[in-house]
Amino acid sequence: MKGSTYRRCSCRDPKTGKELGSSCPKRNSRNHCTYSIRQELPPREDGSRRSFARGGYSSLKAAQANLDHVRALMGLAESDDLEGVQLIAEMLTEISGEKLPLPDVEETRRRLKAGQDLVGSLTVAEWLDRWLAGKRIRKSGISRYETDVRVHLKPHIGDRRLDRLRVSHLSDMFTAIADVNAELLEQNAQRHTAVEELAAVPWKGVENRARRKAMKAAIDAMPPFRRVTGPSTRQHIKAALRTALNDAIGQQIITFNPAAHVEIDPVRKPKALVWTDERVGRWEQTGEKPSPVMVWTPEQTGAFLDFVAADRLYAMWHLIAFRGLRRGEACGQPWSETNLDRHSLTVTGQLVQDGWEVEASEPKTDSGFRVVALDDDTVEVLEQHRKQQEADRAVWGSAWVNTGLVFTQEDGSWLHPGKVTDLFERLVAASGLPPIRLHDLRHGAATLMLAAGVDVKIVSDTLGHSDTRITRDIYQSVLPHVGKNAAEATAKLVPLQRKAEEEKAARKAAKSAKKAKKAKATNTGKGNGKPKRKVSPQAKAKHQKPGK
Repeated sequence: MKGSTYRRCSCRDPKTGKELGSSCPKRNSRNHCTYSIRQELPPREDGSRRSFARGGYSSLKAAQANLDHVRALMGLAESDDLEGVQLIAEMLTEISGEKLPLPDVEETRRRLKAGQDLVGSLTVAEWLDRWLAGKRIRKSGISRYETDVRVHLKPHIGDRRLDRLRVSHLSDMFTAIADVNAELLEQNAQRHTAVEELAAVPWKGVENRARRKAMKAAIDAMPPFRRVTGPSTRQHIKAALRTALNDAIGQQIITFNPAAHVEIDPVRKPKALVWTDERVGRWEQTGEKPSPVMVWTPEQTGAFLDFVAADRLYAMWHLIAFRGLRRGEACGQPWSETNLDRHSLTVTGQLVQDGWEVEASEPKTDSGFRVVALDDDTVEVLEQHRKQQEADRAVWGSAWVNTGLVFTQEDGSWLHPGKVTDLFERLVAASGLPPIRLHDLRHGAATLMLAAGVDVKIVSDTLGHSDTRITRDIYQSVLPHVGKNAAEATAKLVPLQRKAEEEKAARKAAKSAKKAKKAKATNTGKGNGKPKRKVSPQAKAKHQKPGK
């Protein structure tokens, strides 16, 4: 393809306004004219011509260097790669028209091979939009990612170039989030104080009514209550960005993931604590739970199951309490995957909430797909539940909704997971037992299995954990007597010389005491505490047998 460099004078005739060109009297003066380049480009698909043109170079050397740069870019696509040739030509046409700087040759080569845009640089916001559009996960997961992107990532780093995103930018983002949190906490505290002051003002009286009106107006003018971005949410924001940037690396758009290196406050997950008598007493006095995650003892679990024995969903409470199914898994368990003859069920799906809407979904992870063994009592409970469901179906007749699920509403339709949680909390409150969440009933199943001596790997598989470390981390605190037995068994494994000597001395002292007691008993006559009667020689002789 033809290409050239040439001198050009931009002086114009003051009368006509036309460029003087070669007729300029100063053309031959040094440094008066500038140099330009023009390079013929491959024609468009319709056959029309196009070229790359640029001027304003101060020297012929600079102009030639840029012309060589253009030709190097054109040489990135092989002659038989028609698509690549057209992409390079379109890129150079756009750069020429917009007067953009020429891109790096090696960077353009990489982009061409990766199938990326050759012109311009993606911003973080543009990439996040493209990344979200390509995600193929359940709706609730997409909604969570969209919230992180819309509320946090785009406002803070959306306008930055994706390939120039650095760890410092992300540190600044999380610092800004922390600053907003502090502001929200102050605003929430002010509004809460104002609401409490309003509640303390009596309703009666003209002055009081005027005062209440003024206070209400002041409260309305305050910012509304808003939730702060907690540690778990910040970790999720970081995880979402890290996943998006990893995908960008996979597509060779960037080579470094700053989200993998930014430091933020760790999330300290609460450990499961058991409702001991002491903790129950403290809760009855103060109404405060020792931990957000509380677990019933076996006796408390039994008391709850006895209390709800007549509830229509008793079989669900029983199954979660003994086998540790998640709420969504129990709500979405089909009869087709529940084999009572073989004492097992297979978890293959769940019902999940997206806002308040409910949708069927697969388990979140591969470990969620699992077979759960059933004990005889649980099988009997499920058989009774199936008989009751068949009776309900007969009552509803043609209005019965045939979802095929084990646990349903009265008409056979889906259970709403949120309503199931509300019902459980009402039943717990009515039972008088210390409060736990529905998910804590699952935690209780884990502690029961561990207390029964079940191997942690089996417990992990039953619960659907991807790693036994998750099981150990969550259930570090198990039933008290289990920990006591483990402590005693551990202590017996370590031989202590000092302890052995003390035990030997104790045994020797006990033996001496026993010997002394026996000797005392001998001296006092058959050990009855009475002194021996003295016998005279005549009496002895009288009682002796002949020949002795």
